[in-house]
Amino acid sequence: MTKKERFKKIFPILENKFGKPKCALDFETPYQLMVAVILSAQCTDVRVNIVTKEFFKVMKEPKDIREMDLETIEKYIKSTGFYKNKAKNIKLNAEMLLEKYNDKIPNKMEQLVELPGVGRKTANVVLGELWNIREGIVVDTHVKRLSNLIGFVKSDNPEIIEKELMKFIPKKNWFEYSHYLILQGRDKCIARRPKCEECEIRDFCKHYERLQKIKK
Repeated sequence: MTKKERFKKIFPILENKFGKPKCALDFETPYQLMVAVILSAQCTDVRVNIVTKEFFKVMKEPKDIREMDLETIEKYIKSTGFYKNKAKNIKLNAEMLLEKYNDKIPNKMEQLVELPGVGRKTANVVLGELWNIREGIVVDTHVKRLSNLIGFVKSDNPEIIEKELMKFIPKKNWFEYSHYLILQGRDKCIARRPKCEECEIRDFCKHYERLQKIKK
């Protein structure tokens, strides 16, 4: 079975299970979404939502960041990890948004990735959530791990993984694919204690196939 054929088996199962995907990060303004995704690097969405519950009371738009000093930003986001670097990027990001884009978040990949703290993953989330623009596939830790286990890719490099996945996953499914793998990674394919026997897509997973061979 080719990767494309296996994708066509797996995707409807996950679609039926999870329905219309919703962003796991809480936000009210487009700018808050971008900041939340920057904070989510090396951090869980649950932790980010705890942090932003307080942070977003005082921070809705880039001007709010420009009026804060670095120490204040750091204090709010400290528990997300790598907070000094994140705070510096968020501060520089807010300044660049004013200088280049009149405080409007750009809706082009090449412009977004120029903003401090924004890589392809963040840009893909922002484009997909705000404008339903599909430029690429969001590759977070869940998507990276599950795509390897299923057998779609053999790489730990997010950019290589994204390019490989884009070869056989239809563009119309790029956004949902990431959401579904993230949800499946939290529900069944848990990193340290995967529930392979309960997994709905096990029959199309190379990892499960290997496990069955070992048992024999």
